[in-house]
Amino acid sequence: MALGLDCMRLSFGYGPATENGEAIKLIRAAFERGVNFFDTAEVYGPFTNENLLGEAVAPFRDQVILATKFGF
Repeated sequence: MALGLDCMRLSFGYGPATENGEAIKLIRAAFERGVNFFDTAEVYGPFTNENLLGEAVAPFRDQVILATKFGF
């Protein structure tokens, strides 16, 4: 079963962006708890959310599914 995390709020949207180190900790903790689907978009930041997510999942990239939106 896929469990997902929308990563938009880590760098865009409601309030200030989460500090990168804390956002990476959150993403990795989510993975450790079974989350294996992560959602992002080029507009979140812009572009910073995709970079953040890439850095966070690098150690286990082959074990997760990443979704991104583009072409707005």
